[in-house]
Amino acid sequence: MGRRHDFVASCAGNPVWLIYNRMVVDRPLTEAEFDRTFHALADATRRDILSRAIRSDESVSALSRHYSISLTAVQKHITVLERAALVTKERHGREQIVHANGPTIAKAIALLDQYEALWIDRANRIADVLAANEEGEEP
Repeated sequence: MGRRHDFVASCAGNPVWLIYNRMVVDRPLTEAEFDRTFHALADATRRDILSRAIRSDESVSALSRHYSISLTAVQKHITVLERAALVTKERHGREQIVHANGPTIAKAIALLDQYEALWIDRANRIADVLAANEEGEEP
């Protein structure tokens, strides 16, 4: 758990440090990776597990204590996050420690930033059309 962190992201408005490798992050997500990533992020419990893994590495059993669901259900959520490469597990004796996977998280953040820019641009163009209509101009 003494890992070197050198990438900062935001989780629930708080900055967090993640492991980062620019050569991995700069490759965009494939369609299959995109689908797995956003399927994993579509569930509130998985998003919370990921947020906790970003803040600090925890064992599967420690993570399960935060939820009113069974250990098996938490393990299944972690498996979905693993398939999306958002987390990894590392065995330490009898425990499995869950780590956030910074490069994949960074790719997801970059993709969401692109979508945000797209929708901001669209909203600005709609605002321009509306403003032009109010002034009696052709758009």
